[in-house]
Amino acid sequence: MFEDKVLTCKDCGREFAFSASEQEFYAEKGFTNEPGRCPECRAAKKAQTRGNNGYSRGQREMFPAVCSACGKETTVPFQPTGSKPVYCRDCYQPQTRNNW
Repeated sequence: MFEDKVLTCKDCGREFAFSASEQEFYAEKGFTNEPGRCPECRAAKKAQTRGNNGYSRGQREMFPAVCSACGKETTVPFQPTGSKPVYCRDCYQPQTRNNW
């Protein structure tokens, strides 16, 4: 049903193989477009995208807040809106355990 194809990478201009098994995989996943980048450029683009998303693993933007339970200043990984209580790490831990 599928036959190997030779495609040209839109980033580096090098030719690369789009194998029948890869085409079958793309079809099973419902992908309608052929890959535009060779595997090396695809991996580089993926690594670049992961590094430019505002934060990388382990680093996220933190926002200042005041704990609703003890009044201590803290930071949280979301922008508090004031519509729900915000807890510091010490007060949040017991809250989550009590809900089980």
